[in-house]
Amino acid sequence: MADTKIIELILAGDKEAFRVLYNRYKRRYMLTSLRYVKSKSDAEDVVQDAFVQIYRDLYQFDIEKGKFSTWSNRIVINTCLQKLRKKSVLNVFTDIMEFGQQFSINAMAIENLNLEDLTKLIQRLPKGYRTVFNLYVVDGYTHKEISNLLQISESTSKTQLMRAKKLLKTDLSEVEYAISKNYG
Repeated sequence: MADTKIIELILAGDKEAFRVLYNRYKRRYMLTSLRYVKSKSDAEDVVQDAFVQIYRDLYQFDIEKGKFSTWSNRIVINTCLQKLRKKSVLNVFTDIMEFGQQFSINAMAIENLNLEDLTKLIQRLPKGYRTVFNLYVVDGYTHKEISNLLQISESTSKTQLMRAKKLLKTDLSEVEYAISKNYG
């Protein structure tokens, strides 16, 4: 069943239709949330809060302006950012010490990198780097939009993105080295 049909049913009062919509998107939005927050319980809270807001604001969705998945994903991202703000995470953009832990990735993961593996790699980034990386690379926001959302300058956004990419490249190189050492 198409999203638009499900939405029509929900707006007509069909509560079972919302369950269908929830089941269709909960995994995707859980993975989105895990890219921003580290703990599974925080991600579950974000998804729950986001679906409450989606349900509450569903009447505002306009198929003429875009797909439901795009509209609702923005709600999930904004919910993640609200959660991070509540924890004052976004004020700590250069907390590199937290990055000190080493990766413990299955040696074959580098060859079969999927969305869950990528999520795990991104979660290892310091919070500020992770947030900017997700917004820019994964979710398609511009540096100007990021600066408005996070209340930072565009140059800070660009710098955080550059540093995030550098850290990810370094860690991927370490994983590749470990693989070649163990399997070479």
